[in-house]
Amino acid sequence: MSTAAPGAGRLPAVLLLAGSCMPVLGAVLLAPILPSMTQAFAGTPGVEFLVPVVLTVPALMIALLAPFAGVIADRVGRKVLLLVAMVAYSLFGTMPLWLDSLTSIVASRVGVGIAEAAIMTVCTTLITDYYTGARRDKYLGMQVLVATLAATAFFALGGALGAQGWRVPFWLYLAAALIAIPMAFVLWEPAKDTQKAASAPVPWQQIAIPSAVTLFGGIVFYALIVQLPYVLTNLGVTDVKVIGAGTAIASLATAAGALSFRFTAKHGPARLLPVAFGLAAVGLVVVWFASSVPVALAGAVITSAGTGLLLPTLLTWAVSGLSLEQRGRGTGIWTGSLYIGQFVSPIVLGITATTLGGLPMALGALGILAAVAAVAAAITKPQRHALAQ
Repeated sequence: MSTAAPGAGRLPAVLLLAGSCMPVLGAVLLAPILPSMTQAFAGTPGVEFLVPVVLTVPALMIALLAPFAGVIADRVGRKVLLLVAMVAYSLFGTMPLWLDSLTSIVASRVGVGIAEAAIMTVCTTLITDYYTGARRDKYLGMQVLVATLAATAFFALGGALGAQGWRVPFWLYLAAALIAIPMAFVLWEPAKDTQKAASAPVPWQQIAIPSAVTLFGGIVFYALIVQLPYVLTNLGVTDVKVIGAGTAIASLATAAGALSFRFTAKHGPARLLPVAFGLAAVGLVVVWFASSVPVALAGAVITSAGTGLLLPTLLTWAVSGLSLEQRGRGTGIWTGSLYIGQFVSPIVLGITATTLGGLPMALGALGILAAVAAVAAAITKPQRHALAQ
């Protein structure tokens, strides 16, 4: 029976899961302070565009650069790249504490995104390097679970710190440099043939279809994360606390879906993808027809449970059969595909809402496409390759 690599206990997994939360920190920590930043830079031309970019540009950098981070991870090394990225994340992340120009803050956020591309790619790659079999599935599922719970906590923390001033939340970016200290002592570089790594081709045959499906899965995954507050507002909710509670309920459903992967991973993508896409489809259609807040939240819970199961299923389908020398690039390509989906999700739904006559119709259309994906997965029965050691 496959177990963890020699010496890979729980502590490396804990550190890698903590590192995986850094992109989540960058994504949600600043959301509560965007209005305050807009007021602080009210005299800056294009402030209405630049302030939201502060939040979204790191995701774009991950989408564009994660595959290149994978190349470096395979050919140069995982551990050094991760440690450098964690320190760079803290450096760029805390720059807005001292910067007085909005454009320079946006530039610092580009640096954060570059660091996040390396952090996310390497943390996921090392989990698949250090662990095999059921333990690998466990920690990949926990990666989504921990990130989801962290997002809820960071959103609340960002709001609390932001009340003390819009710059204050940026101090939390120092966490990455602190986590890098035990990483330097606990993590190790997997032994691999560097010459073989340099000559091993990009595993397109194994990674292309899962990554394409992941791009669509990313659109589905982030749809209600971004749009649920607007759905509730359209149903007459004006209390920010109620909107926050609804978002938290959906986040907990995502966490539950991710947790379920630990117990269902043995069924593989052939069974799990139809279930995950099917739940997302049902939930989105419920939201489409919802005429009350409880029904909309029920749809959001169903969708989120499906997407929580979806991400670890897609990841294990994509990378489980890759050799050690290919794993960084394969993980980088998959990660880039997911974040492209995240970045374009609000754009696609915005255009669709304008075309079809409203956000509920756009979410319904996405639900129909998710149902098509569920049927396609049930027919094609995608199989993951034998787990590479």
